Parts: sequence; C-alpha cells; structure tokens
Amino acid sequence: MPKSISEIKLGILGGGQLGRMLVQAAKEWNLDCYVMDESDDFPSGNVGANFVLGNFKNYDDVYNFGRELDVLTVEIEHVNIDALFKLQQEGVEIHPRPESLNIIKDKGLQKSFYNKHKLPTSDFELFDDKDQIMKALSKGIIKLPFVQKSRLAGYDGKGVVLIKTEKELNEIMDVPSIIETLVNIQTEVSIIACRNKKGEIKCYPAVDMDFHEKANLVEFVYYPSKISLDKQKEATIIATQVIEKLNICGLLAVEMFIDNDNNILINEIAPRPHNSGHLTIEASVTSQFQQHLRGVCNLPLGDTRFHSAAVMINLLGWNGYSGTTRYSGIDDCLALEGASLHLYGKQTTKPYRKMGHATVLDKTRIKATKKAKSIKKLLKIYA
Repeated sequence: MPKSISEIKLGILGGGQLGRMLVQAAKEWNLDCYVMDESDDFPSGNVGANFVLGNFKNYDDVYNFGRELDVLTVEIEHVNIDALFKLQQEGVEIHPRPESLNIIKDKGLQKSFYNKHKLPTSDFELFDDKDQIMKALSKGIIKLPFVQKSRLAGYDGKGVVLIKTEKELNEIMDVPSIIETLVNIQTEVSIIACRNKKGEIKCYPAVDMDFHEKANLVEFVYYPSKISLDKQKEATIIATQVIEKLNICGLLAVEMFIDNDNNILINEIAPRPHNSGHLTIEASVTSQFQQHLRGVCNLPLGDTRFHSAAVMINLLGWNGYSGTTRYSGIDDCLALEGASLHLYGKQTTKPYRKMGHATVLDKTRIKATKKAKSIKKLLKIYA
C-alpha cells in the first residue's frame, strides 16, 4: 500500500537556496525532509530539515544518504549518478531518474537528445578540447560568432563563453564543449512543466527572461509574457514533449529562445525548481516548490494559473564586495506595495552571487517592473 504524504521520507541532494525553498514548502504538509550537503551553514541548514553532512558528488555519501529514504530528488544536476542507479535498483524512488539525469547533466548529450527526438534547437558541434575548436575554426567547420558551453558542470552563467571576434579567441575554455551557432534572439522564455508517475502533466504559463550582461545569469523574470498566445501554446507543447520523452517526474524547466524569424529553439533544461519559477511562490495558485513535491511524491498536480502580473528580480552580491554578508535598504524595499523579499541566508557574499530574490505583484507587468527596478537600486548586498 502506498505511503501517505506524512509517512514519506524525502531526501534532497544539495543544500542551497532551492533545497531551502523545497524544505519550506514540504513543512506545510509535515513532509519529513532530509538534506545532504557539505555544510549546515548552507541555506537549507537552518529551515528545519534533517541535515546530513556529505558530498553529493561522492558515491558512498550519496548511497548512504539515500538508502533509508523513500524518495530522493536533487536541487543540482551534478551529483553522483552511479549511486543513484544503485539506490534505484534497491527500490528508492529517484526523481529525476538517473537515466534522464545522465543526459541532462551533459549539455552535449542534451543537444543530441533534442536532435534524436526532432525537438527544435540551435545548430551545434561537439569538441573535446580547445585545440579541436581552433582547428575546426581554421577549416571553416565553425565560424565566428559562436557560443561555447562546457559540457559538464556549468550553471548560473558559469561554463559559457560568447566569442564574437578573433581577439576573444584566447577566452575559449580548454574543456569538452559544445559550440553553438549564435542565435539572433528576439526574446528568451521559460516554460516550467511538471509530471507525476500517473502521467499527469501540467505547465505554468510562459515567462520572459532578461539576463545580467556581466554575470550571464537571469536577472529579471516577467509575467505575463509578451510573446503571442500562439507562440506560448507552441512553447508549452514543446515543454510537454521534452518532459514526456525524458520520462521525468517532478519539475522540468525548459528555457527557449524566440529568434528573429519567430522560431522557438530549446536552449537548456533543468530537472528541478528553477530561477524562472520563483515568482510562482506569490503569483501562482501553486508554487513551483510545492508542485515539484507533488510530482516526485506522485500526488495530484496543483493549479498552475497566475492570479497577478508579476516580476522577479535576482538579488545579486554587489560587484567589488566579497566577505561576510551585510544588507542595506531592506526597509525601503518592503515599503513597496506588492513586494516580497526572499533572502537565502548565505553568510558570505561575492560579486554576482545569488543572495536572494524579490517578487513584485501588481495590476500590470509595467507597474511591477518599475517597482522591481527600484528594488535593484534600493537593496545593497555587500561585505
């Protein structure tokens, strides 16, 4: 007989802000949560989870952590896959499945997966190192400008290099990579899908994203999207196809480009709560964190409708400051009607580190955007 939600032991590999917000959502149902990471000073360490010290890249740590759990999920893709396969063989529910995670954590396998299943994505080539890239460039196999992405371990803008001119060739990373044709981007959107073992799938409405120029990570997320309803429907169909073909339970964030010819191209995916879904905490009937728990625990999926226009801004460590975290301007931000702050409890700050986020609800996207940009000016995170 399946266990009730109050009887499930849920494990989360990774103790960062995503794990923190998952634990906070789980506490609403009295769901027993266990989190593993290398320090209980991390954001998940002080929100009431059973915190276990360990390295989520280490086989023994992951295996020993998961063997007493009912369900195991992740807040970061770069975990020990071999241990997940062993735990799955022994009857632990692993979501996302290690077979799927193996594809997703390698951007080269991701892109090949899209091609195999005729899912739209930009043109690409695979390379083992910098020398191969330079030879391909000299032979005209690839051409400037292009985007280089590390196949492994890239996140939050790390492991991504834009090469526009010959002067920038020295910035090419000497790692296994994909080289993508530079897309003329009209806008960037995200669809967050969720699926449970029963096969039920629900998608959140499309949101638009603006990226920080220097940090190369999402800075603003906007709802409602400005793309046409037809394009929103098309993007939702694509996200549904991806989560089905990967056989994922829980969340899958699908980031997409709309190019200047109005084509939709998959950029990257993430099988977990995602930055582009943070605004669902205040703006949607069901937050992405509660929805992920519903998906991995095989519960009925929640209502994904938004009840307000909303804008989220990532709160980043200020450039030039590294050290013990201090804040100023919190009172001024909280004085803005419709604004909610989420500070992640990170004890040290550094330039462009994600330290929290703010969501603003208002009657229109324009009004919410104005307040979100005020928060960017008002809130200072420094050492």
